[in-house]
Amino acid sequence: MPQVPDTTFTLENVLNDLREAGTEPNRAGMARFGIETDRAFGVPLSALRPLARSIGPSPDLARELWASGFHEARLLAILLTPPRHLAPELALQWLNDINSWDLCDQLMNVLARRAGSNELVPALAADEREFVRRAAFALIAWRAVHAKTAPETEFLDYFPLIRAAATDERNFVWKAVHWALRQIGKRSLPLHGAAHAIAEDLATSENRTARKVGNAAARELSSEKVLNRLNKAADI
Repeated sequence: MPQVPDTTFTLENVLNDLREAGTEPNRAGMARFGIETDRAFGVPLSALRPLARSIGPSPDLARELWASGFHEARLLAILLTPPRHLAPELALQWLNDINSWDLCDQLMNVLARRAGSNELVPALAADEREFVRRAAFALIAWRAVHAKTAPETEFLDYFPLIRAAATDERNFVWKAVHWALRQIGKRSLPLHGAAHAIAEDLATSENRTARKVGNAAARELSSEKVLNRLNKAADI
């Protein structure tokens, strides 16, 4: 017998749930972390994830939630959209609406699990808009985690983009750049050596932002924890 859809999760009902779950202290906390709160209820991601599990994959409801314009509704929309339903066209459409790092990163987290999403990276990295450029490097970082069967050559090809963007002074960009470099370096022992060499090179740059990128990446890639994990994985 086909499963009867749960009609209680309508746009109106979900938005009401989000309103009731939001708090002013949470809104204030979001603002401290650089998240726009003009259309935010103040609901943490830790509360949105269980709600998303209760609703289940719902691409149609996700589109309605996104169109509402509310911050947490858009986060929930991302959580309700399986990678197979996040076509590049939809991801780019949503990305054009984004003005916060958490929406950007969560969207790329889902997109990175979709085959072929790496093809979007160069165009995103070339875009001058802050959160679109951030998306390029968030996508790289998440692909380093999720794209298990991707060849290592894919990640080697990202190094010129990382070098080029390492001088971008915007906070939400340079932090994503060193995140991408760190994640590549933690993917495998061979990639670690290449990523660490770039990090050390950037750390000696005459450009202040590039130095920050290099130092942050080199610090983590040099850690005993990372090296032990990579060496252990290489021995398996």
